Amino acid sequence: MGPGTVEATNSGAGNPHLTGSRAVHRIAVIGALSTFLLIVVGGLVTSKGVGMSVPDWPTTYGYNMFRFPYSKWVGGIFWEHSHRLIASGVGLIALILAAVALWKEGRTWVKWLTIAAVILVCVQGLLGGLRVTLYKDQIGIFHALLAQSFFGLLLIITAVTGRGFLSGKWSRDPAAGSLRWLCVAALLLTYFQLGVAATIRHQHAPLAIRDFPAAYGTLIPATDSASLAKINAQRAADRIAPVSAGQIHLQLLHRAGAVLLFIVILIFTNKALQVTPLGHWLRGWCLLWVGAILLQILLGGMTIWFNKAADVATTHVALGALLTGFVILLTFRLFCSAEWHARPVTA
Repeated sequence: MGPGTVEATNSGAGNPHLTGSRAVHRIAVIGALSTFLLIVVGGLVTSKGVGMSVPDWPTTYGYNMFRFPYSKWVGGIFWEHSHRLIASGVGLIALILAAVALWKEGRTWVKWLTIAAVILVCVQGLLGGLRVTLYKDQIGIFHALLAQSFFGLLLIITAVTGRGFLSGKWSRDPAAGSLRWLCVAALLLTYFQLGVAATIRHQHAPLAIRDFPAAYGTLIPATDSASLAKINAQRAADRIAPVSAGQIHLQLLHRAGAVLLFIVILIFTNKALQVTPLGHWLRGWCLLWVGAILLQILLGGMTIWFNKAADVATTHVALGALLTGFVILLTFRLFCSAEWHARPVTA
């Protein structure tokens, strides 16, 4: 049975696949919520600059991770160790999800999605460990990107085991499906933004640009030797570490990426309004998308205005995770609408 046949066959009463899908659905919801919590705590670890508070792995200061005395959870150790424990819990949930899916879920392709989730969470844990043992910031960048991908995968599993998908509401919508490739462009830009942002966060440097929406009083600041010396002289007077031209360029690239992504989202929304009728589900999704991206840009500005305050920076990371999950889910739904509606129904 292929993906395109599930909606019709699972909508009937008494279908054994439906009960199995509901069981998987509940676990996937728990997994998605736990993963979001994990991303938020991971953002706090980076925002507070405590990523290496625990220097060993998989142990914690020589203790078994799960037996580390609570009395020693002090300062940055609290956040870093909490992050590890939540990650372990997410891994356990992924294993349970796959086990239940293999037992109860009737669709082979959904089973493979849960197996992929187990593989991803194992790789993610390994990357987190290597980030500590090898002391490589570059690994932290891939660690961040994979976390968002794992979150998106759990959202897809949640969706395909939910009532909407099983009842066929995600199929037979060619008008919405016609926008799928534009949504792919937005997804790629979102991942580009994630990569640049993760690189910035793992540089362990103060804000390279200290004003917003301007950049040192202009749109694109000069970064020649004389201009950079002047910028760093002012930072030294304010007792802030110096920056390099590369760090400034990376910040500018992140801002340019945000503008480009916003433009693509506006184009997508305009086209969605043209091809869908009033009350169509895609219009609501577009409204949510535009509002969230505007809030994300505001949070980016607030991160600078409040000198990278940990709570503001972490909220920026959290909303970024939700936006990434949103566009992953939207892309998946649009491909469902475009490709699967035409496939014949089989028993």
